[in-house]
Amino acid sequence: MTATLISLISISIGIIGSNLTGYIFNKYSFDLVGNTIAGVFGSIFFIKSLGRMGFDLSSIVQSEEVNIGLFIINAIVSFFGGAIALILIYKLKNRMNKAEK
Repeated sequence: MTATLISLISISIGIIGSNLTGYIFNKYSFDLVGNTIAGVFGSIFFIKSLGRMGFDLSSIVQSEEVNIGLFIINAIVSFFGGAIALILIYKLKNRMNKAEK
């Protein structure tokens, strides 16, 4: 697996996390397109910011072998990154609507 493939898998897991959160907690949902966008940006943001703790792409594919443990941590952070981004965007939308009034 190359680093590009792992990046695409991580982003896909973030999309699944945000869409699943929108499905389970219906009040946070922005429909399919909005949830997908939130999942992409949330996944990328959390992986880039928390990946410095040792589960970034270069650590996962070090010495041309995939470190499965680091990949699982990367997938979990990506999933929760998508879910948290969806909730934070919903709260931001509500705060902006209150400021308009």
